[in-house]
Amino acid sequence: MSSINVRKVVFAVQELGLSAQRTDAGGHFGLVTEPDYRGKNPNGMVPLLEDGEVTLWESNVIVRYLCARHAAGTLYPEPLNARFTAEMWMDWQQTTLNPAGRAAFVQLVRTPAEQRDDAAIARSIAETEPLLDLLDAELARRPYLAGADFTMADIPVACEIHRWYGLPLDASARPQRAHLDRWYQAVSARPGAVGVLDAPLS
Repeated sequence: MSSINVRKVVFAVQELGLSAQRTDAGGHFGLVTEPDYRGKNPNGMVPLLEDGEVTLWESNVIVRYLCARHAAGTLYPEPLNARFTAEMWMDWQQTTLNPAGRAAFVQLVRTPAEQRDDAAIARSIAETEPLLDLLDAELARRPYLAGADFTMADIPVACEIHRWYGLPLDASARPQRAHLDRWYQAVSARPGAVGVLDAPLS
């Protein structure tokens, strides 16, 4: 399970206690270029959810859908303020945090050492660290991203933090972020995190 986007969906499925048939796709598994798959997901990427007559792609949308269908009022908050706070953080993960950290991940995990672009890694770190400070400051105000309780918002952001914390960077040089670390430990202890936030990067 090397894709961060697949990890999000697996986390949601496990957290909700759902049974699901999983089909590995992408990379050496193939499948994503086949006409049938492209007919369901024209992007030719993973993940893809088929739930009866519902077919969805885009990982955060799949997490939203599963939480709305199976955990309305809890993981999918009903009060508009809490719901759209959760939505906001999910979009932030996808549009801000993920792009900032992607280059460091690709260079340090998926690129041979002799081919790495040190400047790209440095830029990625410089872009990501202030975002982690922002996250730490927000989590100083409340236990979870959308408020007092764990919601769908915590799933994609936790998967992103798992990827960043798993990079082979000098841990001693990282600033201490007590609130972010407290939150991540709490999320990592949840049943949905098993096999997701404790799995190595690849």
